[in-house]
Amino acid sequence: MIVTLNNGVKMPQLGLGVWRVEEGSQVVDSVKTALEVGYRHIDTAAIYGNEAGVGEAIKQSGVPREEIFVTTKVWNSDQGYEETLKAFETSLSKLGLDYVDLYLVHWPVPERDLYVDTYKALEKLYADGRVRAIGVSNFPIEFLEKLLSETSVVPVVNQVECHPRLAQHELREFCAKHNIILEAWSPLMQGGDILTNEDILSIASKHGKTAAQVIIRWHLQIGNIVIPKSITPSRIKENFDVFDFELTQDDMAQIHALNQDKRVGPDPAVMNSY
Repeated sequence: MIVTLNNGVKMPQLGLGVWRVEEGSQVVDSVKTALEVGYRHIDTAAIYGNEAGVGEAIKQSGVPREEIFVTTKVWNSDQGYEETLKAFETSLSKLGLDYVDLYLVHWPVPERDLYVDTYKALEKLYADGRVRAIGVSNFPIEFLEKLLSETSVVPVVNQVECHPRLAQHELREFCAKHNIILEAWSPLMQGGDILTNEDILSIASKHGKTAAQVIIRWHLQIGNIVIPKSITPSRIKENFDVFDFELTQDDMAQIHALNQDKRVGPDPAVMNSY
């Protein structure tokens, strides 16, 4: 499944996230497995420390570069206009690529209040053709509003924590109004209870699928871009095997009812780690 971003660039709706995947053979093997299975979207970040392995896996895979959508992100300590431009060159060098498909501001970091200048650096990279699209990650509405009022390129995505316990209804509505697609990290609620929820398990049993497959399908059907992470080959394959069934309206309503606005990750409004 492909989504068309607000600048016309096409992006695979389902990708592999590599947060907490170790640099070296672990990330190389995970990304190569994903590409063999059929994934064409890999999501990394400078802070993950595995950009070089992602690039090596792409190189070893034999899949043409233009067929793979690569996202990376500028970390909090590198925010600021000039600092971001330097950070991008470092990421590009580690990845061993000529361009990045999507470059994101990783967190707004309100304490530093540099995210507008940081995003303006992304605008320059976009104008110069170094990146095909730019966006943000972990931006609540108030920060998006400021960004939209002080910059000229509308972010293509806002990558945020999203899963059935944190459905992000209000944020999704705001993003949709501005042609920004919500992208879900921790889509399976890592460390949460969603994979053992009775309603999810009942829906999974009905469709002959796993709980994880049902949740990934829910994301796809509500229009989210989704990047489940795994280092286990069987799980990487399982997470991609979601295109041969469809959740019913009743299934979707049952899953929507599970929302508790419950986070497993930091609150972006107060997250100031750098």
